[in-house]
Amino acid sequence: MKFCSECASPVSLKIPAGDNRPRYVCDSCAAIHYQNPKMVLGTVPVWEQDGELKVLLCKRAIEPRYGYWTLPAGFMENDETTGEAALRETREEAGANVTLGKLYTLLNVARVHQVHMFYLATLQDLDFAPGEESLDVQMFSESEIPWEDLAFPTIQTTLELFFADRVKIREGGDYGFHTQDLTRPMRSDADTK
Repeated sequence: MKFCSECASPVSLKIPAGDNRPRYVCDSCAAIHYQNPKMVLGTVPVWEQDGELKVLLCKRAIEPRYGYWTLPAGFMENDETTGEAALRETREEAGANVTLGKLYTLLNVARVHQVHMFYLATLQDLDFAPGEESLDVQMFSESEIPWEDLAFPTIQTTLELFFADRVKIREGGDYGFHTQDLTRPMRSDADTK
């Protein structure tokens, strides 16, 4: 940050009185500009028929990770709840109508200043289509998931937890709530070629 969004004067990085970390502070009006993690919200949209469960994934039409598969998710907007953001992103990226279930994963990705949250969701129908940010939208069973072509570690982690919980459900358990701190870096495109 170089300029104050309040008065357009230059800002300096310093520790304000009563604080414990550097912040951008306006040299003119003294406004403190806090920068906080961004929230990424999405769903794990599923369809189960005749005992076969499939998950809806989107192939990214934008960077980062153009052409890689992801769960429908994106940045939360102001004036939204986390559930509203997850539903909106699912409609925008996959054209899918879902019934929102419980919050399933909360994944801290501190190195990129983000928190990713995924809700369980049930597709209301199979009427879905790629949105502007998706090249393709497809249903995958566990064995069909393109594991090597998943866009982000948060997507892989959420799907791994989901399918592990499915095993527990068959044994009489339930979906848990999972929270993790992800520190592993994202694979580069060169690593996958």
